[in-house]
Amino acid sequence: MRELWIGDRRIADDEPCYVIAEIGHNHGGSVDTARKLIHAAASCGVDAVKFQKRDIERCYTPELLAQPYENPHSFGATYGAHRRALEFGTQEFEAVDVAARAVDLPWFATPFDEASADFLRAFNPPAFKMASAGLTDGPLLSHVASFRLPILLSTGGSEARDIDRAIIRITDTHTKLAILHCTAAYPVLDHAEHNLRCIETMRTRYPQLVIGWSGHDSGIAMALVAYTLGARIIEQHVTLNRASKGTDHAYALEPVGLR
Repeated sequence: MRELWIGDRRIADDEPCYVIAEIGHNHGGSVDTARKLIHAAASCGVDAVKFQKRDIERCYTPELLAQPYENPHSFGATYGAHRRALEFGTQEFEAVDVAARAVDLPWFATPFDEASADFLRAFNPPAFKMASAGLTDGPLLSHVASFRLPILLSTGGSEARDIDRAIIRITDTHTKLAILHCTAAYPVLDHAEHNLRCIETMRTRYPQLVIGWSGHDSGIAMALVAYTLGARIIEQHVTLNRASKGTDHAYALEPVGLR
């Protein structure tokens, strides 16, 4: 039987869907906004909220960080300034931890490098979420797998052989793994591009694993379709206002949609 436990929550075909509210960087660098998003997500009944963590200097070259980055969604004059403005550090994540515990809502995050994984591990998360960009980063997958915590792995932009390699690398260490169908478009504008029938393909190809879906669309209909096709984990971006500054707000769900 395909089954995964995150904390005391069992995820399986005969269980309700495990819903993750992806806050990401929709807090805009504000702890107060992060708290409001956590409280909004909790009031909607989600199972967890998720953030992101990067070591800016490790993830990007000096040349890229120095590039001008002037657009309506920029939080800094250069790409480096923009990224640093959105990145939470120890103090901010301590506040996130307090806020999530206050409403009894599990939280975890996506690390984009080994140092960020170690940083997040100190908060005793119930799981780790790996972005599609990390699916072919073997050293990072092995490092996170060494924590022996549940891993949710997105698969956007990958081929079946890439997913197979990632599964082998992770399950060499442990078997607490779920695979999330995902596309690499942000957002997906045409429902056909979701290719949600891939969920059925994954369920057949990986009968021992829980299969989910990480969505990049602004509606709620596709999540219901994904569940019907067998996804038992659904991840959706969340925002307080879809008109807010930032690239991910326009296709995120406001609380009424998330609920």
